[in-house]
Amino acid sequence: MLRRGIVAALAVVALGVTALAAAVSPWWWLLAAPLLGVAAVGTYDMTQRRHSVLRNYPVIGHLRYLMEMIRPEVQQYFIERDYDGRPFDRDTRSTVYERAKGVFGDDPFGTELSVYEPGYEYFTHSVRPQPVPERPPTVRLGGETCAKPYDMALLNVSAMSFGSLSAQAILALNRGAAEGGFAHDTGEGGISTYHLRHGGDLVWEIGTGYFGCRTDDGGFDEGEFAQKAAQDAVRCVSLKLSQGAKPGMGGVLPGAKVNEEIAEVRDVPVGETVISPGYHRVFSTPRELIRFMGTMRELAGGKPAGFKLCVGSRRDVLAICRAALEERIWPDFIIVDGAEGGTGAAPMEFVDHVGTPLTEGLNIVHNALVGTGLRDRVRIGASGKVATGADIVKRLIQGADYTNAARAMMFAVGCIQSQRCHTNTCPVGVATQDPARARALDVEDKYRRVQRFQHATVHSALQIMASLGVDDPALLRPHMLRRRVSYEQVATYADLFTWLEPDALLDRKGLPDVWARAWDQADPDSFTP
Repeated sequence: MLRRGIVAALAVVALGVTALAAAVSPWWWLLAAPLLGVAAVGTYDMTQRRHSVLRNYPVIGHLRYLMEMIRPEVQQYFIERDYDGRPFDRDTRSTVYERAKGVFGDDPFGTELSVYEPGYEYFTHSVRPQPVPERPPTVRLGGETCAKPYDMALLNVSAMSFGSLSAQAILALNRGAAEGGFAHDTGEGGISTYHLRHGGDLVWEIGTGYFGCRTDDGGFDEGEFAQKAAQDAVRCVSLKLSQGAKPGMGGVLPGAKVNEEIAEVRDVPVGETVISPGYHRVFSTPRELIRFMGTMRELAGGKPAGFKLCVGSRRDVLAICRAALEERIWPDFIIVDGAEGGTGAAPMEFVDHVGTPLTEGLNIVHNALVGTGLRDRVRIGASGKVATGADIVKRLIQGADYTNAARAMMFAVGCIQSQRCHTNTCPVGVATQDPARARALDVEDKYRRVQRFQHATVHSALQIMASLGVDDPALLRPHMLRRRVSYEQVATYADLFTWLEPDALLDRKGLPDVWARAWDQADPDSFTP
């Protein structure tokens, strides 16, 4: 009651001062106007019904909402330490920025990490390091089943769609990929003119909405797919089963965002809300999925075809492998997306609690392919918080053949981790369709940053591999990566995880019980929960 009384008194005083100002001199309005404004705000706060804080604390209660608004910036710039920020800490972001700008600075005075804390990981270097290769190695996608195999770089641009990213961001990423000799995944939003302008190698990703090869009723258009896949820029085709940020969840593109340009790229009506379901129409069983892999490869003229998923159950992965063996059809590559992936906005429950993290997901897919004798035929890509050379080497040790990066590439073109990607208010023009904001991103400058970042990061990975005593990623082994599991114990990845022998699932020799049960339950004709 006291607070309300004070506001009421202020209102009376403001009205009195206003009347006095009108009587004495017009210049007194400069004093009266602010008081009148405060009184008006206070009166409104006490009578409105939406915010309890403002009803009890009129006027000054607005400070609470101001603090909420600037809290992320205060946290990032004044509170978080160099090594504990989330999703990416300051050290990682600074490393990306420096490499993108061509500033290859070293850190002085030792590590800031707590090397004796459980969870700390490190590589075991060799007494006799190898020379760093002059040219970075590549990974061949597509074997005898492919008429047009593709040599993939160790680090590439991960899936981010036009519509999620601005036209300027797509242009910078694609030109950087073209100049640097690495691949650019289109994301599921279709192939835009911005993907084609600079001739960068594309991995065309198809999602559940079949954007860019979509029939009027939302199905898959084989003719349009074949026509677009025949473009020289398209080097591989990929079917997105799920993504790390929201596995098993579809998406909604509001009609307000569907302008003429996006509608043309995605084959949808202008101004209409478009729903991407959480499931595919083109398959419902592992066998149908594998057969569709063959269809995609054929329609694409023999270019490599694969799929991306965030791993769910071991049994689902094994069911796909069993279907591949029976059909004698297999994907040329599988991209494993970790649950820590995050370029797709999603409910907090999905972001925090659904999906397998990348380390365990890679282990499951790698072991499934090794145990079924398919590992030599199928390459594995890894995506999920890959930003440094150490990240690349870790993922290669864990079972990947190459890596993709999304958010790190966004940093390279100017992202400052404001985490407003889904609001269309990106302050640096990366994740927005607002022309006024997007114009801030200068393509001529940013594409060079993308190229420099990728080159420097791969070089860093090669330096680490050389220190481990290997000059070829194929020579990396699980025992080269160690994790502190307690304050007293350290274990290698060879000991922490199961590593199946070739064909172990087929001949069942030395097969762990958990893998034997999952293999027995795997049904090529059903994704059984």
